[in-house]
Amino acid sequence: MSRAINVNAAEADVSSLCRKKGVVISAMEALASGGTRVVLNNAADTETMKQAFGRKVMTGTVTRTPLRTQAR
Repeated sequence: MSRAINVNAAEADVSSLCRKKGVVISAMEALASGGTRVVLNNAADTETMKQAFGRKVMTGTVTRTPLRTQAR
């Protein structure tokens, strides 16, 4: 099972609900197509948050923000 879920919610809302549920976020990014991608520490936390977000969990393909690196 993937530890990442895509949620139709702002990063601040995702962070707040994870904190409320006692779930630690490993990584989080805004999606170019709207919403937030959040990676959690384990499958159990991912399942907890999928249930907490309910219908806000996005299915299907999303557009992620391209990784930006600094030129040297």
